[in-house]
Amino acid sequence: MECILRPADQLGETPLWCDRTQKLWWLDIEKPKLQSFDPSARFHEIFPDREATYLGSQALTASGGHILARDLSLLLRAPDGTLAPFAEVETGLDNRLNDGRVDPWGRLWIGTMDNQLHRPNGALYRIDPDRRVERIFGDVIVSNGIAFSPDGRRFHFTDTRRHQSFVFDMDPSDGAIVNRRLFADYSATGERPDGACFDVDGGLWTAFFAGGRVVRYAPDGRIDTVIRLPVSNPTCVCFGGVDFRTLYITTAAKFLTPKQRAAQPLAGGLFAVEGVAQGVAENRFAI
Repeated sequence: MECILRPADQLGETPLWCDRTQKLWWLDIEKPKLQSFDPSARFHEIFPDREATYLGSQALTASGGHILARDLSLLLRAPDGTLAPFAEVETGLDNRLNDGRVDPWGRLWIGTMDNQLHRPNGALYRIDPDRRVERIFGDVIVSNGIAFSPDGRRFHFTDTRRHQSFVFDMDPSDGAIVNRRLFADYSATGERPDGACFDVDGGLWTAFFAGGRVVRYAPDGRIDTVIRLPVSNPTCVCFGGVDFRTLYITTAAKFLTPKQRAAQPLAGGLFAVEGVAQGVAENRFAI
């Protein structure tokens, strides 16, 4: 394990590896900025968003740009960095957009969350490339852990503040999700599963916010790998590198007291772990 960038992020999130540019992209939600890191050149680039209160998540696009979740709206970021409105997801609620990911059909699945972190005001949405916004279900406190299995047959979703993760079956013909069932339940302990991704073998890797670890769930639901971190708040994971064998982990300094910050000098840093598994390329939004 290596901390490849020293602490900078208040709430680092949504790491995605771009296989075209061989760069890692991620966000700081609460000090809103898009960031990239080129590991071959050890070059870190920052793109602040001064219009955002929150920059909740991102997705890569087929045209080489990004979809960015700013507050409750989606923006299209062109490869040259210009921004344009793309879709309004919600209005009239004290919510913001949070975790999202693109499915094998090129559609973005993204959730909203309650800004107060306790009301079930959030929902899961699917955004189609034609800008159609479809509400899938509600009664969510904090949407997180959105991930699609490599064969396109499983959809995972987490409500972090309910301390539960769910799995759905995906219809391979049209990508509809059915048969919701509980995957992991931490409501008795109050642990907080956060961002997630799959490896090539169908294992689900999940970061535990305030839990100081990343775990791998085998396809049958057993935890078979635990990676302990020197910080309390890992937020999300993705695989990258030339052969997708580097596990990148974003972290947060959010909620840490001054005493905890002093004890965790790497909180908010970007971590890389080599050789624990092999990932797959991210799906791209079909625009």
